[in-house]
Formats: sequence, structure tokens, C-alpha cells
Amino acid sequence: MSKTSAKSKADRVDTALQQLRQDNALCTETVLFNIDNQGQWFYRNEPLPTKFARLFSSILHRIDAEHFLITPVEKLKVSVESVPLIIVDYNELKNGCVELVTGLDTRFDIEGVSAFTIEEDSVFVELSNGLAAKLGRACYYRFVEEYILKNKKT
Repeated sequence: MSKTSAKSKADRVDTALQQLRQDNALCTETVLFNIDNQGQWFYRNEPLPTKFARLFSSILHRIDAEHFLITPVEKLKVSVESVPLIIVDYNELKNGCVELVTGLDTRFDIEGVSAFTIEEDSVFVELSNGLAAKLGRACYYRFVEEYILKNKKT
């Protein structure tokens, strides 16, 4: 099988899985999971241990400005105060990409610094599954120093 047809087949499988996940009916209208402004997860208003939040974040999706936990058979609504993920560290890679580390210790690679959206008091980035993340306070100040102030000086 050629690389092109293998990629095409993989794309079709991805599309089919995405469609399957998005078409699931909600299990309940009741919001069981909440994520606060600091990226802390709660289940039925009780703090969720990080290891479980990390696991659930892998099936978190944003669809039409709403957040859901989606499996092949279930779909639950999630209330998100701001963004579901807070970036606590980042590293610029040799290939120009940037590796992001979240407060849940999940990792994402983005195309480069240009993928960030700078607003008045926050820096955001779009991730997979339609999710957004923002830089935590320490990362925000580091980003401003490394990319914004440095560019103004040159």
C-alpha cells in the first residue's frame, strides 16, 4: 500500500470516528463536570484528582462553543469557566514547533509562536479537538519577555 493511500485510509477512519463521537446523544442534560478559571476540574462540585482530570481531558471536545466529554458511546456536557487547559510551561523545539505542557501534565505540539493569540491580559492557543488553552501567569510573563518585548527592542 502506498503512503498516499495509507494516509487517505487513515483520514477516512479519523473522519468516521469523529462523526461517530459527535453524533452521540447526551447521556444527561445535567452538567456533572466543571472546569474553573484556573483549569481545576470538579466532578459534582468536588475537586477531581489530577490523574482523573488528565484522563478526561483526553476525551474533551469543544463543539459549537460548548464542551463535551465524548466516547464512542457517551457524551456529557462540561461547564468551562474560561478555557479548559492552562499552559504551565513551553519549549521551542529545533524544528520551529513549540511544545506546550499543561497543568495536567499533558503535552501538545503547535506549529510555532505565531499560533498564539495575544489579547490584552492573556495569551491563548487553539489545540486539538477544538480546545483552547491559555498561558498561566508565569508562562505569560515569560512569553511577554521572550517574544513581545524582545521583538520591540529589535
